[in-house]
Amino acid sequence: MVENNDVELSEAEAEQYDRQIRLWGLESQKRLRASKVLIIGMSGLGAEIAKNIILSGVKSVCLLDSEKLKETDLYSQFLAPPDKIGENRTETSLQRARALNPMVDVTAETKGVDNLPDSYFAAFDIICATGLKQEQLERVNNICRDNNKKFLCGDVWGTFGYMFADLIDHEYSEEIVQHKAVKRGPDDNEANARETVSITVKRRAIYVPLQNALSVDWTKPELRSRLRRGDPSYFVMKILSRFRDEYNRNPDPAQRKTETEILLRMRDELVKELSLPAGFIKDALLTDVFGIVSGAAAVVGGVIAQEVVKAVSQREPPHNNMFFFNPLKGVGFAELYGQ
Repeated sequence: MVENNDVELSEAEAEQYDRQIRLWGLESQKRLRASKVLIIGMSGLGAEIAKNIILSGVKSVCLLDSEKLKETDLYSQFLAPPDKIGENRTETSLQRARALNPMVDVTAETKGVDNLPDSYFAAFDIICATGLKQEQLERVNNICRDNNKKFLCGDVWGTFGYMFADLIDHEYSEEIVQHKAVKRGPDDNEANARETVSITVKRRAIYVPLQNALSVDWTKPELRSRLRRGDPSYFVMKILSRFRDEYNRNPDPAQRKTETEILLRMRDELVKELSLPAGFIKDALLTDVFGIVSGAAAVVGGVIAQEVVKAVSQREPPHNNMFFFNPLKGVGFAELYGQ
């Protein structure tokens, strides 16, 4: 057995995670091995997050979802068998999720977020929430803050997606490459007498809660100038979240025409409320936000799981505090809001 204080890796685990240990080190893998993760929402995005986190080698993963599996889920939710339509999404995903890595304890919770006490969420080291309304996200985020637990949330609508992270007061290590002068002989000159060395430095990142990131005052001059050079994805996220809050669901592919009109109306209302530039949020960003496209879920789910691994292992700079995938540009990027 490989031991570090009260955290141990068995020989089988050391072999299973050999490539990861070589990548981020034994101490980081032990931190992962000791962590308990809660994933809320088993849509296609939740399945992607679960897959990546389970494969990373955490101690345990709990999949929480009170929703039933729908036919539209099958286009992106690869953990649920197609013959389980109508059954709970977490329970139908459990067998395949466990098969990904038998060394991780994977369990299911079928109660909704509103039916669970604060103490339930405080029992986890890190929580990833998807598919929730803003009020629910803020509640879970505040519970995490009160108990010094890490929180991430995100969603994918069609081909558009986002992630938010609140790691509170996060310390991590980063490898920095430096050039060092080395004179090996009399013929060495300044150009060839240098070599690169890697050093590990300790850093710190301070985060804000989700409520701060979503209540930015866009009347401030520094933010108005940011609009002129910025991307509208933040506002697309707010429009889609507003739709979910008002209708208690995501836009319905079966009512694409009608609900696209609703989204565009909400867009116009938001533009007026925040005095955004005309044409800043293009129609095209709100016409392909139905269902979950598996490719977008893979991108956003990969980023969220990557941030979980970085947060728990305390290796490499994490995103602070939002990530967006803009399908019109075909790129993902990180932005900081609320500080």
